[in-house]
Amino acid sequence: MLFVERRKPGFDGEMLQRVGLAWAMIAALLLVTNYGALRALLFPDPDDIMRLIEVRDLLAGQAWYDLVQHRVDAVHGGVPMHWSRLVDIPLALTIGVLTPLLGAHGAEIAGSIIVPLVTFFIALLLAGRVAWRLLGSEATGFACLAMALSVPLVSQMRPLRIDHHGWQIVLALAAVNGLMARSPRKGGWIVGTSLALWLSISIEGLPLAAAFCGIVALRWLRDPKERAWFVHTMQALAVASLVAFAATRGWADLAQHCDTLSPLHLAIFCGGALGVTVLARLEPIPRPMLIAGMALVAMGAAAAYRLGAPQCSGGGFAELDPLVRRFWYDGVSEGLPVWHQPLSLALQIVVPPVLGLWASLKLASRSRDWLRQWWFDYALLLGASLAIALLVARAGAVAGALAAVPLGWQLAEWLRAARRMPAPSRRVLAMAGIALALLPALPVTLLTMAMPANASNGSSMARASSCQVAEAAHALNALPTGEVLAPLDIGPRILYVTDHRVIATGHHRGQRGMKEAIEIFTGSTEAAHARLAARGTAYVALCPDLVEPARYAQAAPHGFMADLLNGREPAWLEPVKVPGGSNFRIWKIRS
Repeated sequence: MLFVERRKPGFDGEMLQRVGLAWAMIAALLLVTNYGALRALLFPDPDDIMRLIEVRDLLAGQAWYDLVQHRVDAVHGGVPMHWSRLVDIPLALTIGVLTPLLGAHGAEIAGSIIVPLVTFFIALLLAGRVAWRLLGSEATGFACLAMALSVPLVSQMRPLRIDHHGWQIVLALAAVNGLMARSPRKGGWIVGTSLALWLSISIEGLPLAAAFCGIVALRWLRDPKERAWFVHTMQALAVASLVAFAATRGWADLAQHCDTLSPLHLAIFCGGALGVTVLARLEPIPRPMLIAGMALVAMGAAAAYRLGAPQCSGGGFAELDPLVRRFWYDGVSEGLPVWHQPLSLALQIVVPPVLGLWASLKLASRSRDWLRQWWFDYALLLGASLAIALLVARAGAVAGALAAVPLGWQLAEWLRAARRMPAPSRRVLAMAGIALALLPALPVTLLTMAMPANASNGSSMARASSCQVAEAAHALNALPTGEVLAPLDIGPRILYVTDHRVIATGHHRGQRGMKEAIEIFTGSTEAAHARLAARGTAYVALCPDLVEPARYAQAAPHGFMADLLNGREPAWLEPVKVPGGSNFRIWKIRS
């Protein structure tokens, strides 16, 4: 089958119906399989709880530009978060609208369900739009199915998953849609703006943003008439980044941060846009000179970053204290390479993008003219996303989303071929082969849906527990407000259900408190008493059957945490009775 130029209108009624039907079925399945977690309000990750706390504080009057969590490590002024207000907007709007109808608590629950599902719909719509315009209606449906079978993707868009990862997927797909535009100016601005918003939400998108820029640069190298793609993409990236920074960060903090969009990034984007614009004005120029000019712009950006932020050469977590890295970051599996993941999850991350890459190359070989180049570009982009996912597991969600479009076409081809087989036995074998190709996705998807608290992409420090913090909220709230020493992963939950403060949560900008909490738990009981008294900490709380406390006890068998887990409670701790069957334990520190 030979593919030719056939871009359909952007949003066709039939396409919307197909995507809407797929979304409705997926959403219903997610709601049913996550019913237990929804009823118990078990968020998939502590970051989701912290996001809801941030939105709650915003709605309660905290300033737009004030991103400090004032109840975390309060004795040192709180913890400034690196998160973007862009992600807070849909959640805050939904909760604000629903609060008069459902009350504050009901609106928070409803918003935590609605926003991820709407995010999923937008992602399906953007992926379906690419398949619809280039491959046809059957491939559109199968592309939606491929997205539903991607464990890394589904885990970032199911109910209660309100952190920023779902919006990263949406913006990656928006940039892909920009690459499909007929007008280089319009397409370049869509690509550049999508990348700018993505980077404003998470600087971890920088490698794939560079891949998008490389693709539009390649279009220029192939045809000088296509130079507008690169020029407008870089101009949009610079302008939209400046606007997003001013709108969400303001100009009060102009320090160079490794974990978020900072003034140095803005200067590099603006310098790159200026350099590319000047280079385009020199056309026509020989290809070697053009390549040299592009290389000069890229090396200038790299040199500026290296000289301006040498501390960030190791990435967004380069400045982590070694103790915090050992006990916290190295235990967050989603930030580790794919070879550090369980085999089942590693297959989910790798297999769909590999199949999608293979299908993209097949589509390129069967296409002509613009479409041939487009699928070749898509294969490069998908290959880059797969390479990034191999190094950082959570990037597998974006790779899975990009793989869905060509994989949807390949599924349609396989099923079409299977239906044409005359012998029933051969058809059964063919269908079994298709199922085998998708086998890494299906069982783990169902397992992940059925056990949302054990999300494949969640922190390895979190697991199923008999310890229910929410059930202990009444006992906590009956105590005078004070600071609580608790394991990092349950810190956000304590903040959510009480008015207490905590020493630390698992958020790296609060590494001062994180380090102190880890040192207290792994140090001697006597030293713990002295340090907690110096801070004025009022309570100690923990869930004994989680992984994090066990890690502290294993590292320091005679330390404070080991004493607590083994029933060797010091005299300076007074147990607080927790009603119900919760295994949550609270102690009041005697003065």
